[in-house]
Amino acid sequence: MIVHNSRAVLLACTALVVFGAGFPAYSQSPEEEAASQKTDRVTPLKKIVVGAGQRKIAIDTPQAVTVLDQKDIDDAQAETIGDIFKDVPGVSIAGSDRVFGEAFNIRGIGSTEDSADGSRIVVNVDGAQKFYEQYRMGSFFSDPELYKSVEVLRGPASSTLYGAGALGGVINFTTKDASEFLLEGYDNALRLKSSYETNGNGYLGSSIFAHRFNEGAEFLGMLNKRGSSEFELGDGSDLSGSDFQSWSGLAKGTFHFGDGDEQTVRLSYQHWDSDANDQDYAQTGTQAAFGTVDRHVIDDTAVLSYENPVSDNPWLDFKATLSYSDTSVDQSDGTLGGFSNIIEADYGYRTWQANLQNTSEFSGDSWVNYLTYGTQLSHQDRTADSPLATSPTPGAIATHPEGTDNKVGLFVQNEFVYDERLTIIGGVRGDFVWRQPGDSTAAFSNAVDVNDQAFSPKLAAHYKLTDEFGIFGSIAHTERLPTLDELYTWSKGTSLDLKKEKSNNYEIGFTATRDDIFQAGDNISFKTTAFYNDLENLIATTGTGASSYFYNVGKARIYGVEVEGAYESDYVFAKLAYTGTQGQDRSDGVNYNKPLPTVPAHKIAFTLGGRLPERDIEYGTRITHAFEAQNSVRGTAASSGSTPDHLVVPAPDWTTVDLFASWRPQSGEMQGWQVLASVNNLFDQYYRENTSNDYAKGRTFKITLSKQLDW
Repeated sequence: MIVHNSRAVLLACTALVVFGAGFPAYSQSPEEEAASQKTDRVTPLKKIVVGAGQRKIAIDTPQAVTVLDQKDIDDAQAETIGDIFKDVPGVSIAGSDRVFGEAFNIRGIGSTEDSADGSRIVVNVDGAQKFYEQYRMGSFFSDPELYKSVEVLRGPASSTLYGAGALGGVINFTTKDASEFLLEGYDNALRLKSSYETNGNGYLGSSIFAHRFNEGAEFLGMLNKRGSSEFELGDGSDLSGSDFQSWSGLAKGTFHFGDGDEQTVRLSYQHWDSDANDQDYAQTGTQAAFGTVDRHVIDDTAVLSYENPVSDNPWLDFKATLSYSDTSVDQSDGTLGGFSNIIEADYGYRTWQANLQNTSEFSGDSWVNYLTYGTQLSHQDRTADSPLATSPTPGAIATHPEGTDNKVGLFVQNEFVYDERLTIIGGVRGDFVWRQPGDSTAAFSNAVDVNDQAFSPKLAAHYKLTDEFGIFGSIAHTERLPTLDELYTWSKGTSLDLKKEKSNNYEIGFTATRDDIFQAGDNISFKTTAFYNDLENLIATTGTGASSYFYNVGKARIYGVEVEGAYESDYVFAKLAYTGTQGQDRSDGVNYNKPLPTVPAHKIAFTLGGRLPERDIEYGTRITHAFEAQNSVRGTAASSGSTPDHLVVPAPDWTTVDLFASWRPQSGEMQGWQVLASVNNLFDQYYRENTSNDYAKGRTFKITLSKQLDW
């Protein structure tokens, strides 16, 4: 049980917090105080959160949230997007480590074999919502080098601002800005970066050019080339289909104007392109029977945004975003025999989206209130075409029906802060959706237009008992409407009568932070969250014996504990991420102990490191342990609730050890250079995440060099 596995971790965390609280504060000399202020070490829980409403640090947000900044992303030396999230509690990667096979899992919600999971977790890039679903493919295609920060908002409370149906939560990616590279006194910067890893001979070549036209205009251009051969597992075998080559790029302009240059316009375009031959058709798991295919994947994202805080008018703080997302997959020369109509095919999703929101501020002697309200409009086209599909309709693919999805979302969120200690956030959102089948879908099936709406209210609160301790809690309800795929897939008949999924989520937790414990300027901070989520009308897939491919299976329950902690000082740092999640399929109304196969194993990741400030060197080790899990996704395992019992199998525990070091000289002749080195899976452990169909990468040595030139 989760309580048994988490007891030791919680006791350890409590002991550390109590010890920190009871330790006498270090008496600082004036010189030490100045040095402390100069160093300004920031723990992960002290980072600013911008995606949950008003800007605040993570530890004061009444929601489980993790912020990864540029240093976190660089230190990960990530080859794929999934590599970024190794230290984030509650988040795991489903499917496979293949570039084309990754999907997100948050708190046991997420699986590549269920199309719905792309809508259960909202993924945004610079505010543009990303969504992709295709049989035995991942859901997000991009390069970690493009981003400067990532925010993970766990739980359905995020639905208010981002869309009803975010049962798992929200992941916000933010691309790099020119200002991150332009130093004071210089108008140009060129950063060159390369990396190499031994496992699969993986490589990266990256170049960034940043230019400041004047005080109000700047531009960034980036080009990346990344590739790898098939990588090796812990047992010495290669993972077929894990080889890839990709190009990615980013062009982004930022313009400031108006009084005090407070108005901002940003225009960005991101492109990711990977063209590989003889790839495994099943990218989400090793399935030799599915054969191989040549696959060309292109992902484009364009965003135009405008911000005007109107500093002299508290009623106005306006933000607007217009975005376009296009993800396409071109498949050819496949070897899957009788299924040639889905091998030789083009798949795609194109989405236009507009977001408009305003924040009005009201305040009194000891309180301030922020009222945020707005609308989100979107139009999505799902496309599919196969030259080999001639019956019953030319070009049509039964398992990937074409259609359009039009949505209007209306939301309001009110944040009340009293005496800088009590924060109460209430919100409500309504999404109104009109779905229409494509001509090829309607021509064969009984598909008709389907219109519906979803409702999502929430209430959250955070209270600072003292400057060092706080408590928080939330209640959130959200509803997820069926996707185009779920409604109109007609290989077994359409499922137009699907009910919307419903979630009632409860969270409670506490926070603790303390400065100047062992030495001047150090900090220790913890945030613990317990959550309980009741799910109804879950949509799942069935392989045989049903009149439609998708159906409502009934109820599920997911509950658990997340612990995130960190210690920062000039010479020592440490991080802790623990997740204990339990999930039960309650669909039969009798056997409430049947585990959900998508729930990740209880896991703890502990990082301990040191610094040599005078030499700008940082080093450390990360130990990750996953406990034995009673559930596991294997082979052709499908979505939660519908997986046959024989596919829900235990998964053994495993432990990995990573080593890392970095050198970032801040002065002298080597200023501008960065050197990063690491060894992942030091002892070549042969293991598999229980949410993944394939075993993980074996021992890997990595080295990264970068140099910035300024003029």
